[in-house]
Amino acid sequence: MIAAALLAEVYAHARATFPAECCGYLTATAVVRCTNAQPTGAHPIAPERGADTGFVIAGAELLAFVRAFDTAEPPLVVYHSHTNGRAYFSSVDQAMAEGPAYPVQHLVVGVTAAGLTEAAQFAWSAGERAYVEISRRPSPSQKKRKAAGRSRTRTIVWR
Repeated sequence: MIAAALLAEVYAHARATFPAECCGYLTATAVVRCTNAQPTGAHPIAPERGADTGFVIAGAELLAFVRAFDTAEPPLVVYHSHTNGRAYFSSVDQAMAEGPAYPVQHLVVGVTAAGLTEAAQFAWSAGERAYVEISRRPSPSQKKRKAAGRSRTRTIVWR
């Protein structure tokens, strides 16, 4: 389970970088924001994508991420946003995380110009040989409406 304060910081990062995808990683107690290096063409399998449809952590930030595995507080979750408002693990996400290359879960946050819509967390499944969804988080406003019996689908601005 990801702590609410960490999720709030990830959500704020997604809103701040929109219309570009945000990216970074979580330790047990911290959010490490990274720069989306997609515009530099550093993406190893989809360099033609723009920052609004792709992300890559590169250079010194990637080196710091890798080195952090040898610390007392290693990375646990890599996160990024999708600017179409949908939280899913795309075929490019699967290809980049194949293996898995690092012992982390993944969090994808759906965001649009109107705000955040949903978030989904993914973990490696040895049986599936792929990342599979392990949890889905609607916006806090969606949770309140559902509890009050007023559930409907729309984009929610999380603050």
